[in-house]
Amino acid sequence: MNIREWPAEERPREKLLQRGAGSLTDTELLAVFLGSGVRGCNVVELSRGLLLKFGSLRRLLEADREAFLSELGLGPVRYSQLQALLEIGRRHLATSIERESAMDSPETVRRYLKAMLRHEPSEVFGCLFLDTKHRPLAFEILFRGTIDRASVYPREVVRRALLHNAAALILCHNHPSGNSEPSQDDVHLTVSLKRGLALIDVRVLDHIIIGDGEPLSMVEHGWIVA
Repeated sequence: MNIREWPAEERPREKLLQRGAGSLTDTELLAVFLGSGVRGCNVVELSRGLLLKFGSLRRLLEADREAFLSELGLGPVRYSQLQALLEIGRRHLATSIERESAMDSPETVRRYLKAMLRHEPSEVFGCLFLDTKHRPLAFEILFRGTIDRASVYPREVVRRALLHNAAALILCHNHPSGNSEPSQDDVHLTVSLKRGLALIDVRVLDHIIIGDGEPLSMVEHGWIVA
């Protein structure tokens, strides 16, 4: 059945305009993004099939270019549009924390770090550099590793902190497995970095681990002391 023949309140775009984006299912959100279906398959059917194929909306969004383009209805234009949309989201989150203290809006900071790291297929380690009022100066991914490990060099962290003239920073890394529980190596590394950065008067405020679900704060869980 052509989607134009559906009652207006059931069409994804009209539903979004009437009730807001939060009222849409993953299938409906994807249908709004795609805009149209393919021959013999309306956009909602196409969206439902894609989510079944990839397993979830997140896996579709995180799919590499080859996997994305191999699916019917997902060409290079839609791939480019999706990548642009994801980057817009990241930059929006970055803008929302630019003028605020990271300690005054911890949930926003965590959402931002999750947006920056959760899609990475291998483990990466980054830093959010902060000024004396704990406002963000810059975010950088400093090290990339294999599927479950990234080698971190404290000297490089110190060098980048000095370059940004940072007074404090928040460490972060992802666990591609989805389990955000820190390992003993994670704890030891954090303690080592805190000691090294203290020598140049840079405070480590937290170490955030990105997995499935909510980002984990090592300070809040007592693994380190800010």
